[in-house]
Amino acid sequence: MFKLEARPQLSKFWSYGSPILALLITVLIGMALFAALGKDPVKGLLVFFYEPIKNGYALGELMVKATPLLIIALGLAVCFRSNVWNIGAEGQFVIGAICSSFVAVLADKSTGPWIVPAIIAAGIAGGMAWAAIAAVLRDKFNANEILVTLMMVYIAILVLGYVVAGPLKDPAGFNFPQSKPFDVITQIPRLMKGSRVSIGLVIALVGVAALWVFLFRTRAGFAQQVGGLAPAASRYAGFSARRAVWIALLTSGAAAGLAGALEVAGPIGQLTPYLPVGYGFAAIIVAFVGRLHPVGMVFSAILMSMFYIGGELAQSRLGLPKSLTGVFQGLLLFTLLACDTLIAYRVRRKAAPKPAPLSTGTASLQASTPITAQPVARATEGAL
Repeated sequence: MFKLEARPQLSKFWSYGSPILALLITVLIGMALFAALGKDPVKGLLVFFYEPIKNGYALGELMVKATPLLIIALGLAVCFRSNVWNIGAEGQFVIGAICSSFVAVLADKSTGPWIVPAIIAAGIAGGMAWAAIAAVLRDKFNANEILVTLMMVYIAILVLGYVVAGPLKDPAGFNFPQSKPFDVITQIPRLMKGSRVSIGLVIALVGVAALWVFLFRTRAGFAQQVGGLAPAASRYAGFSARRAVWIALLTSGAAAGLAGALEVAGPIGQLTPYLPVGYGFAAIIVAFVGRLHPVGMVFSAILMSMFYIGGELAQSRLGLPKSLTGVFQGLLLFTLLACDTLIAYRVRRKAAPKPAPLSTGTASLQASTPITAQPVARATEGAL
């Protein structure tokens, strides 16, 4: 039998090296998976890790995928460092996209460029409002934010289905449940011609710098992290636990809503029922693979977007199911959790159980035997 024994001191090297080790293990398992499916493992790895970066256009598409993942992950990092578990960023992403779509469909030929900031603001407000529901339930009724935020994802998807089939349905869309294509003036400005990369990438990189300053150079960021690591110490220091919950959930909701606005008014250009693609859930993996550090999450967002693009290419070129993307994401998460467990604990063999001591009755019987034997011996001697 084996047991896990806490290590006296954590390895600083492996604390940062475990994501790389987890990626290598994921690659090895992926090669075995390709071989089991009858595909060339080397060709499969090239589809996932070379095709997304082989030229400028591919790099642009990689950044398009990485932008929403990074923005959502930045907001989730504030939550997770505050010990607030927002699992419903996908729902906040959807609601942000819905709110921004209501603004985008108002545009016409006379609309000016001011519509773009209004679209972004509507998305941020929508995501914050959806996250505020979970904050109220956690603050006032001590509801579990994991369950609340997760269940609200499905409510958001139902709201999306109602909106695209009702208020925002395109009258000239041949009865398809989708909004009308947004006007050109509503499109998020792109960084360069011939590429779909928008200013969302710049916003994401600014968010990386802003989060680093907030977490490591401000008193408010320090209060958020202390509240997550040691709630009792946080209260003793005068930090408000309620404020930490509200800041964490509203920040993550705003980030997810912003990502939804940039997505629906950027690469998609209209609101469709196929908007939920799992960015909110994948961003959880991005946050943890990046060690909840702003710079680390940049690289993990790029890696996760490789999985998205690689899964699409594997479907079209290798004839594999698109669900392979989720398989790689899950493998990376579970291997990372396994590596982190071995960083904090060591595997020890349990010692063999010792034999049970003699019962009290047997011991007392043995102790009384010499005493009771003496009269018997004396009686025998008298008889002789």
